[in-house]
Amino acid sequence: TPQPVITECLVSASDVPVFCGVGGGLTMGKRVVNLALDAEFKGAMAVVLNSPTSNDVIEAVRDTIDIPIVVTVLSDNEEIEKRIEAGATILNVSAGKKTVEVVRGIRKRHPNLPIIATGGGTEESINKTILAGANAITYTPPTTAELFRKVMERYRSDE
Repeated sequence: TPQPVITECLVSASDVPVFCGVGGGLTMGKRVVNLALDAEFKGAMAVVLNSPTSNDVIEAVRDTIDIPIVVTVLSDNEEIEKRIEAGATILNVSAGKKTVEVVRGIRKRHPNLPIIATGGGTEESINKTILAGANAITYTPPTTAELFRKVMERYRSDE
């Protein structure tokens, strides 16, 4: 759940632009608008709204802040045009195995709209997502456990 103290820590500690999640899933309504305004005041470069966010809330956020609004899209069935009309300035596509297809469809209808997308875990899937039209890729790096497993396997093989 978004909290102003988390936003403050992230923005003040970062040396790169920060996009702050401000709700839309468990956090809804006026609180999302207030968190978006707080994030802008603290220096966030954009706010991110989860997929369940209503278009009314997107409009309220748009009427309140001046920084970009990233809206997460989970499928082609989300009335993307209405999201854009409501104030989404960037789409974040997170459609699992259909991400490439959803990105391609959005890009075809909106050639200049910024699209961020999950790229999957392989170089091949990331390249496919970029070729489909994504401007940026979000990537979940390996967990610490996964990294250490590889290190430990290397140590054990040297014994």
